[in-house]
Amino acid sequence: MDTPTVSPTARLLGGAGLLPQFGALLIQAGSPGLEAGKIAAFGYASLILSFLGGIWWGLAMRRTQRQRVLVIVAVLPSLVPLALVPVVVFGGWRWGLVGLAVALMLTLLVDRRLVERGDAPEGWMKLRVPLSGGLAVLTLIAAVLR
Repeated sequence: MDTPTVSPTARLLGGAGLLPQFGALLIQAGSPGLEAGKIAAFGYASLILSFLGGIWWGLAMRRTQRQRVLVIVAVLPSLVPLALVPVVVFGGWRWGLVGLAVALMLTLLVDRRLVERGDAPEGWMKLRVPLSGGLAVLTLIAAVLR
C-alpha cells in the first residue's frame, strides 16, 4: 500500500491560502484610519483555524482507537475566535489578532502529534509549519499595523 504524501499541488494551493491575509494587510495599509483590514485579518485567521479543526476531525474519523480525544481537540480551533470576542471588545482588534496568531502557532503542536501517531500524511509538517507560521506572522503584522 502506498504511503499518503502531501502533493506539490497541495503545497502550492496551501501557499496560495496566505494571499487573503496579504490582502487584508493591503486593505489595512491603504486605509490606516479604518479597521476594515484588521477585521478582515481576524475573520480570515478565524476561518483558517476552523478549517484546521475540520482537517483534524477528518483525520480523527480514520482512527479506530482514541478517536474521542482528537475530535474534542478538533472542535477547539473553531471556538478560539469566539473566546477572543471579549478580548476584542475590551482590548481592541490588536489583541484579538495576537490571540489568533498564538492559536495558529499552537496548532503545530497538534499537527506534530498527528505525525507522531501516523495520522497525517508524509510531508505534513513541511506543509503545516510554513502555512501556520506564515499566517501567524501575517496576523501579527495586522495586529501592529495602524
